[in-house]
Amino acid sequence: MATAELPHGDSAGTFLGHPKGLFVLFFAEMWERFSYYGMRALLIFYLTKHWLFSDGEAGVIYGAYTALVYITPVLGGYLADRYLGQRKAVTFGAVLLTFGHFLMGFEGSGGQDASALNVFWLALAFIIVGSGFLKANISVIVGQLYPRTDVRRDGAYTIFYMGINLGAFLGSLLCGYLGETYGWAYGFGAAGFGMLLGLLVFVVFKPLLLGRGEAPAPLSKGMEWGLYAIGVLAVGVCWWMVQNQSVVGTFLGIAGVALLAYVLFTAVVKLEPHDRDRIFAAMFLIIGSILFWALFEQAGSSLNLYTDRHVDRSIFGFEVPASVFQSVNAAYIVLLAPLFAAAWTWLGRRGLEPSAPAKFGLALMQLGAGFLVLVAGAASGNLTPVLFIFLIYLLHTTGELCLSPVGLSAMNRLAPAHMASLIMGSWFFASATGNFVAGLIAAATGSERASGEGAGKQVVLDVYNQIGWIAVAVGVGVLVISPLIKKLMHLDTLKDDDLAGDAELAEPQAAGIRPATRPAE
Repeated sequence: MATAELPHGDSAGTFLGHPKGLFVLFFAEMWERFSYYGMRALLIFYLTKHWLFSDGEAGVIYGAYTALVYITPVLGGYLADRYLGQRKAVTFGAVLLTFGHFLMGFEGSGGQDASALNVFWLALAFIIVGSGFLKANISVIVGQLYPRTDVRRDGAYTIFYMGINLGAFLGSLLCGYLGETYGWAYGFGAAGFGMLLGLLVFVVFKPLLLGRGEAPAPLSKGMEWGLYAIGVLAVGVCWWMVQNQSVVGTFLGIAGVALLAYVLFTAVVKLEPHDRDRIFAAMFLIIGSILFWALFEQAGSSLNLYTDRHVDRSIFGFEVPASVFQSVNAAYIVLLAPLFAAAWTWLGRRGLEPSAPAKFGLALMQLGAGFLVLVAGAASGNLTPVLFIFLIYLLHTTGELCLSPVGLSAMNRLAPAHMASLIMGSWFFASATGNFVAGLIAAATGSERASGEGAGKQVVLDVYNQIGWIAVAVGVGVLVISPLIKKLMHLDTLKDDDLAGDAELAEPQAAGIRPATRPAE
């Protein structure tokens, strides 16, 4: 079992028991999430109130956009694995994201103004592709800081997840308030400045990553710029796809089957039995996460609209803008993540920690319970007491903490080193599928809004009641079969990669010398 030292032997390079590079990634991701969730808090309102899309149209657009955000990490992860390396991919993604968020500030005259809408679609496309180069790869760099058997890994990913949600909290709070109070451009502009700060943090403090995330082989300037050109071309493709949401659904179906087949073929044909079984376990977790995200992501769409229209938002005499409630989930995570991280470590050292599959089952049960609690609270009158919005977010947050950081860690632990970004990309692809389905569910909740406010509210509650019970039932099923999935993980035979290579790095690291690149794995 690994000690408190870094994989490369530099125990002086730690902060709070973790490599300092973890905190560089923490702050870079924090600002990126500030921009993303700040924009996300406003997006459904921007679509319905500024561009005047119907609830159904807005839900499908929202779902297609968020789905594409999670699809593109497959491309970004592949290019990073084979050519660019994770660090350069993250930097390029941050540049695209900064540009996209600032473009969101150009709102035009509203309505269905074609020229202004084209700028809006282009802004979304830059954000989609930028996320593709950044999301999977920055998570992979976190994993590269630790051996595969290091007991600190789940804790590290939970700390990293705290950075994500600290940014999400601040972004939703500030951008949401500015956008709804002073104007859309103010909210989206604040998101752009947040992304710029994330880019600066990552570039300035690059030395603390100690060579992690570099290209697997020397890359010529022509080849590197050619890869960036592919990224720009992908912006054009996404600009078209986000306007044609049905194409996104078709693509998800075809690409999902192809990706699953490729991963399973690779596992069966090219991997030794234990690594093959670990890939099977990872695929089970990936497929299970689709349902979770399909329901969880109602937060930014149908639940956001429900909060705006059917909730008494008066707190201490002040009516809180609906978008600000998007910060509640992130605030809970910032408060609860250290407790979960400490609990997993404490239980792990005593052999009592639930397995990753068991945590997934618990996550789905809590997710379903959140919807059922809201449905029960809505029966109290015309306007739902705001307390029940805090309760649904609390249960969804505890469920998220049982699934998302644990899933990130499991993907990196279960995947062989040469498949790390591909499996992480597959994890995000499952999130893409879940987000697209979330858009369809959100569209269903708004399908009868024209019948009146009361009828519209009841449609939402009926959908929430149904999906709540489905989530609870599936969660119980996952919990029952979790011991079988745990066996496929073969945790007792899990070994660290490149121990010899890390030992070779120990001496120059101790002398303060940073290698130019990480050895190929």
